[in-house]
Amino acid sequence: MNKSPERVQTEKLFKKICRKVGTTMRDHSLFEEGDHVLVGLSGGKDSMILLEALVERKAAVPFDFGLTAAHVEATGIGYQIDKEKLNLFCEKLEVPLHYMTIEPDLEKDTSKSACFICSWNRRKELFNLTKELDCNKLALGHHRNDAVETLLLNMIYHGSISSLPYSLNMFEGRLKLIRPLMDLDERLLEEYAALNDLVKVEKSCPHEESTQRNKIAQLIKQIEGIHSKAPYNLFKSMDKIFNEYLPGKNSL
Repeated sequence: MNKSPERVQTEKLFKKICRKVGTTMRDHSLFEEGDHVLVGLSGGKDSMILLEALVERKAAVPFDFGLTAAHVEATGIGYQIDKEKLNLFCEKLEVPLHYMTIEPDLEKDTSKSACFICSWNRRKELFNLTKELDCNKLALGHHRNDAVETLLLNMIYHGSISSLPYSLNMFEGRLKLIRPLMDLDERLLEEYAALNDLVKVEKSCPHEESTQRNKIAQLIKQIEGIHSKAPYNLFKSMDKIFNEYLPGKNSL
């Protein structure tokens, strides 16, 4: 049976995503024999594609590692997740899925945004679950665009140059946080998600459009209008830092 053009394009995109994930895994030593990796599954396209790609990579690499997925649902926020769809998605991939529920207090610290509070509490639950399940790694679905946004956020709002690392040792080495999608452009993920009907949520969070990150995303689009490769160059600039040409305190 001949494949439809959409199916051919879907398979082509998935192979491209998996190759890039495999290269990132290799170049940054993200996976090792015997790892038990917890994948934070938000229900968004990025984390769902990450889980798909890791299942494919698991079958392709010459060593074994375990995969488990987890979704942390924040109640009282105003968004809704399609639990049945997430369950079916993980069942198809033969990956066990854990659900947890939190109710973050958005009024406890008014100096922090609702998104920061919600994100931190979700991350805390994932950290706790890695310990409970004896997972030594936590994989998150951040991609190249997320890293560029974080770089500009920290420069503009905090006066520092920092972003999202490929991996980060935490809790005195008990856990390593890894980001296998870091070398992928979000547009590639969006194209693949559209062909696979990867829907984020049933009802979006009412806070997401008003965040600083959303403003930075709009800024990046403007910068891209000036130079098409600007987002990629911003990402690569973090590997090309010339301290002698920066006005640091220790410069002569």
